[in-house]
Amino acid sequence: MTGWLGPQEWQAVALSLKVAFWATVFSLPLAILVSHALARWDFPGKQVVNGLVHLPLILPPVVTGYLLLLVFGANGLGGRALEALGMGIAFRWTGAALAAAIMGFPLMVRAIRLSIEAVDQRLEQAAATLGANRLNVFATVTLPLALPGILTGTILGFAKAMGEFGATITFVSNIPGQTQTLPSAIYSFLQVPGGETEAMRLVIVSIIVAMAALILSEVFARRIANRMEGA
Repeated sequence: MTGWLGPQEWQAVALSLKVAFWATVFSLPLAILVSHALARWDFPGKQVVNGLVHLPLILPPVVTGYLLLLVFGANGLGGRALEALGMGIAFRWTGAALAAAIMGFPLMVRAIRLSIEAVDQRLEQAAATLGANRLNVFATVTLPLALPGILTGTILGFAKAMGEFGATITFVSNIPGQTQTLPSAIYSFLQVPGGETEAMRLVIVSIIVAMAALILSEVFARRIANRMEGA
């Protein structure tokens, strides 16, 4: 692939993989926690939390990016605090990871929540009657049975992070080698006369990555389901 893609194109692909990986890694634990809370807990403001979780799916991505810029930009409260710690994220790849994580979070939560809701609560109750506390019930019963949905949510979140454009370019701009992800690079090439060839190569890479993610999701989910049925 390094011979087929130019240096700028390869940088964009590598940065996109890096951004998507860390966005997925850091958002997955929170997605599991939020999914479990929405599926199993009753608490005041539950519908508000559910609405906030899914808000990035409804809002235009540019709005999400602008809100991130207001909060984590140089003049934002969060941005000033992070800069004081030497951890500023605006116009850096870490900011792209944050934007990608927020945009992919609703997809992760939805898939994981549906999987947790499908777990038979009688199994959880049986484990509780045997003396297991809530954490043990979750770790030994709920989590393993919900694993196919967790895997699906993880891959969907990764794929969404790879393809995120609007929020990312608004929050961290489009700086080659620093914040220029795959979608941003495609956009840049399409703005330059004669850049259609480079853009098409990146489009093909995007399709390959997306299809690979979907196929892996199906394969791993089926293998996990078969193992559970065999057990």
